[in-house]
Amino acid sequence: MHSTTHGPVTPRLKTRPATLVFETLFGGAMGVFLVAATAQATDWPQFRGPNRDGSWNESGILDSFPAEGLRFKWRRPIGGGWSSPVVAQGRVFIFDVELIKPTAKERLHCFDEKTGEILWVYSYDEPYGDWTYVPERGAGPTATPVVEGDRIYLLGANGWTHCLDVKTGKVIWEKNIGKEYEVAEMSCRPSPLIDGALLIVFTGAKPGASVLALDKLTGKEIWKALDDPVSNSSPIIFTAGGKRQLIAWSNSSLNSLDPLDGKTYWRELMTTSGNDSAATPVFQGNRLLVSGLMLDVSRETPTAQILWPDSRAPSKRVLSNTSTPVLQGDYIYTARGFGDLVCLEAATGRQIWSTNSLTASKNGASINITPQGGGYFLFTDEGNLIRAHLSSTGYREFSRAHLIDPTWPFGQTKFVYAPPAFANRHVFARSEAEVVCASLEANPAER
Repeated sequence: MHSTTHGPVTPRLKTRPATLVFETLFGGAMGVFLVAATAQATDWPQFRGPNRDGSWNESGILDSFPAEGLRFKWRRPIGGGWSSPVVAQGRVFIFDVELIKPTAKERLHCFDEKTGEILWVYSYDEPYGDWTYVPERGAGPTATPVVEGDRIYLLGANGWTHCLDVKTGKVIWEKNIGKEYEVAEMSCRPSPLIDGALLIVFTGAKPGASVLALDKLTGKEIWKALDDPVSNSSPIIFTAGGKRQLIAWSNSSLNSLDPLDGKTYWRELMTTSGNDSAATPVFQGNRLLVSGLMLDVSRETPTAQILWPDSRAPSKRVLSNTSTPVLQGDYIYTARGFGDLVCLEAATGRQIWSTNSLTASKNGASINITPQGGGYFLFTDEGNLIRAHLSSTGYREFSRAHLIDPTWPFGQTKFVYAPPAFANRHVFARSEAEVVCASLEANPAER
């Protein structure tokens, strides 16, 4: 029943049936967590990079873009979806959907990193509701796959979880969480993470299985926790208070769990709509930032307390419903509301400065921020890549280039939301129509 195809151009897709029926919410491409121990230093093996902090630590990167624009290496057509590109072991992986009635097909494409040649495609039938065939609804898989060693793990929009061989695309194991539990239609948006022997997925499955830990080698269920509705936010793991803590932000609470058994360390009740709970939690020192909610995490015990804001109203504690903030020392840099980029004081949340020069979009604006070297790459919902310097004294833009055309229609304009991947001195970006690869290498002719 494998649906793996090998071929240099457009492979013929074999499929297998699946039977799932559920309900949905709008989702953004979010993902999270730790570096896979076996991943190459310059690869981007899962969403938000090898360290799962959104930073890119590679050298030999240009400081400004060529006057003629970016140097594109290749581009290939793909289908809809919100998950980010993954780059590992000389391969680029894209998770998408082919929306052709009567049955949609969720697909994982494997491209050659240097040439864009299609190495294989894995596809399976996944019944989508009629509403998903309307372009404005933005249907498709949202969770970004994760690569560790010779395996890649993917979580479909309705909970179908697969472990595939990286080189061949053959199925190693699969688990249909949507059949074993009650899972809302198209709701499995947070990206899976690997922690030791476990693959942890946040799907909102009921009863009592909102967060599931699976044996990464077999797919066997190890533990389950929470009865919360799922959000768009992917979980992270960090060590504080002498304990490793799994942080899961649901639509009803913020939770710290023991990643070994799923038991709760601490829990803060707060209701957030599915459209607002999008940011990945960010941890630095003893500070945990969840969109616009800052917590002080104890260094002595696995506990935490809210520092700011005073109100738990979503309008006060959600900085952006599309973007994840960057916490750098004493300052926070983040998109906010209607297209502004702002700098906040980490200790208080006080705004230091604001600029609206990055994107013309208002409602639905997105700015993905990637620290690199002494500067930053910023990717906007308009498909532009910006090289800039951010500090408490202001925003300084060095260079701007168009990377990919936005294709998702929303209101009177179009957007691109999936954050790009940065690997091996290149950037990889996807829309709902194509994936592109462009060089960011400084002085490539000299290398």
